[in-house]
Amino acid sequence: MPARNVLGEELATCSTDPKTGFARDGCCGTHPNDRGRHELCAVMTDEFLSFSKEQGNDLVTPRPELEFPGLNAGDRWCLCLGRWIEALETTQAKRLPETTVPPVVLEATNEAVLDSVDLETLESHSYDA
Repeated sequence: MPARNVLGEELATCSTDPKTGFARDGCCGTHPNDRGRHELCAVMTDEFLSFSKEQGNDLVTPRPELEFPGLNAGDRWCLCLGRWIEALETTQAKRLPETTVPPVVLEATNEAVLDSVDLETLESHSYDA
């Protein structure tokens, strides 16, 4: 059975350039060994990349040994669910720019995230291509 997205449809590819996903297959699938839950497809923003680096997770610097190319604003990436929630909560609490929360590609976000974030919240931060 194919993986489903938060809209109940077949999970779309998040990105193949850069190649994302825990399995580096382009999809935000669920995997038993993925403790970070790379299940949410987000479009990177400069504000989020800075926020993540401040939290100790540098997503800009390439790490070839981890098959990580380094990210730029505009790249789609299967983001750790916890980091996205942290950006959302911090943005609300500290009134950071709204672009600190990277927009979500609903079609490529795994339905598993619905156990932590409701669809209405995801839709309010959805990416409009």
